[in-house]
Amino acid sequence: MLAAQRRDVLLERLSTHGRIVAKDVADELGISEDSIRRDLRELAAAGLCQRVYGGALPISPAVADYTTRQSVAIAGKNVVAGLAASLVRPGSAVILDGGTTARAVVAALPRTLEATVITHSPTIAAALTEHQGIEIFLIGGRVFRHSMVASGAAAVEAAQAVSADLFLLGVTGVHAEAGLTTGDADEAAMKRALSRRAAETYVLASAEKLGTASRFSVLALHDVAGILTDAPDDDRTVRELRGAGVQVTNPS
Repeated sequence: MLAAQRRDVLLERLSTHGRIVAKDVADELGISEDSIRRDLRELAAAGLCQRVYGGALPISPAVADYTTRQSVAIAGKNVVAGLAASLVRPGSAVILDGGTTARAVVAALPRTLEATVITHSPTIAAALTEHQGIEIFLIGGRVFRHSMVASGAAAVEAAQAVSADLFLLGVTGVHAEAGLTTGDADEAAMKRALSRRAAETYVLASAEKLGTASRFSVLALHDVAGILTDAPDDDRTVRELRGAGVQVTNPS
């Protein structure tokens, strides 16, 4: 089998099964596992998969720049935002992550809401100024432009001074095996730091992020209270997550 044909098989397997186990595919095709690993390296270099130990997973589509992502999956993000906004109680303190789904959460919050919102995103803080009853606490640090959030040592240190009832966490990938992932190591560390400062963490995950993975782990699935998504009950990842005991909230 030619290399191009093998890559087609791998991409089809990734789409159909949501994962590739290099040894299994090598045995099935009657070729060496080294050949499959080489193919996976080439696919990963082309941005077509995320390599993991023993194989590969679908790559997250949330790798475009912030401006581009504002026009991606708008309807799904609005559904997730509505679910998230319903968790915010009057008088509570909420940590709100950055990113385009978090921006939709701001729009979904009632204008009459009185609460405290802690964020490390200047764009989220600016959007919140339209809500007169919300006290805004902005955590500073080096700005990671992909999500327009502060990260790095200074931001992680500043996060230790806050405490909240709820953290609404954004990630780029949600996978039943890989857990919750994102594409930048410093951003992943900041998300973990913020999660430790909240009583409960819920994940903002529009459907296109389910079943995908990015390079850096944020949290394991059992470290969060639940996943908020617009994906239907028959979505493969929704079924896998629920089968693993993860709470998934959707409109279904």
